[in-house]
Amino acid sequence: MGRPQLEGALPTIKQRVRKVALLEQLGPGLVTGAADDDPSGIATYSQAGAQLGFGLLWTLLLTYPLMTAIQLASARIGRVTGAGLAKNLSAVLPGWAVTTLVALLFMANTINIGADLASMGEAAHLAAGFDRHVFTLLFALVSLGLQLFISYGAYAKVLKWLTLTLLAYVAVLFAVRIDWGAAARGLIPGPASFTKDAVVTIVAVFGTTISPYLFFWQSAQEVEEIEEDPKAEPLKEAPRQGRRELARIRIDTFSGMAISNLIAMAIMISTAATLHASGHTQIDTAAAAAEALRPVAGPFAFVLFSLGIVGTGLLAVPVLAGSAAYAIGESQGWECGLEYKPWEAVGFYTVIGIATLLGLLIDWSPIDPMRALFWSAVVNGIVAVPIMVAMMLVASRRSQMGRFTAGLGLRVFGWAATVVMGASVVAMLVTLAF
Repeated sequence: MGRPQLEGALPTIKQRVRKVALLEQLGPGLVTGAADDDPSGIATYSQAGAQLGFGLLWTLLLTYPLMTAIQLASARIGRVTGAGLAKNLSAVLPGWAVTTLVALLFMANTINIGADLASMGEAAHLAAGFDRHVFTLLFALVSLGLQLFISYGAYAKVLKWLTLTLLAYVAVLFAVRIDWGAAARGLIPGPASFTKDAVVTIVAVFGTTISPYLFFWQSAQEVEEIEEDPKAEPLKEAPRQGRRELARIRIDTFSGMAISNLIAMAIMISTAATLHASGHTQIDTAAAAAEALRPVAGPFAFVLFSLGIVGTGLLAVPVLAGSAAYAIGESQGWECGLEYKPWEAVGFYTVIGIATLLGLLIDWSPIDPMRALFWSAVVNGIVAVPIMVAMMLVASRRSQMGRFTAGLGLRVFGWAATVVMGASVVAMLVTLAF
């Protein structure tokens, strides 16, 4: 009698092992995708839903293959060469160009950190009632502490768990009433998608979805994964590992970017069904979106939305500061990596500290964080295009990638993403001019 029971249990055991193995393959791509839905991104998607209802849902169907391709390219570069993006860009761009792009990235990331911390503090204040500056300081210290005092292995696990906070926005969908037929129609572009206001919002969606800090972060995390595993080597030096590692990167990146876009879609749908439907068409911050939801969708939806802001901020702020540190450190030839102790990579951790503290100061300064964030988005959009061009050149060069140059599909979608971002920047500059 025992044998049949054991045999019946074997498929279940195998299924569990497969599930665990799949989860183990989710790492840098998952965290990168989740960090894309930071409080600033939440504000952008909320504004899109509040202002134009379901009309811009189609943008997220378009951004998915494009952002997946460019993130696959960045991850591939890191895993194949064993070096981060900034170091690889130096092979196709002059030194002054890399330095300029990295400096602009640092500036944009710092402003983004400030806006995210301000939104987190405001959301916590609205939910708990204490002083928002205290919350902002607390969140900044927690984010900084994660990077300074926790080993890379433990830190990576913390970030993976923080991605679960994004489920708050899925839960919001069950707390509000949604016209799913109208939502489905929003997946197809209509005439209302190309008014002046809509074009500005479309540019903002592209800018917040395809961001330079995500390129540097995922590439650097692939390098960290090599450093963490004694058996791992750059694929250029150990091509036998290529098939397994590139398959892992594909699963990780496709999954992470899918989660990023689905959560963005959930935010846009929930705000369209509530705020747009009730006439609340102007949302400046993620916290403002949460506050506007309270009288329209009830306290439960408000609490879920607020918790999501805090959770995604705790995930995104270290990614923003860390990506700036990787970019600057690699371009200067410093020791870089979260596997090092702070005293072993002083320059790297100094950049993380400065970026976080400067972002924190924005909350106490007279600078309007949302106005600053707008200009941060402008800078990010301009910086993204030359970085993407250089990335695609690197990914296609046999001298840097060996036998692991990008395939046809990756090149097509990667260059398509670059063209779309270039067109978005042109549209943004034209909008600013007129």
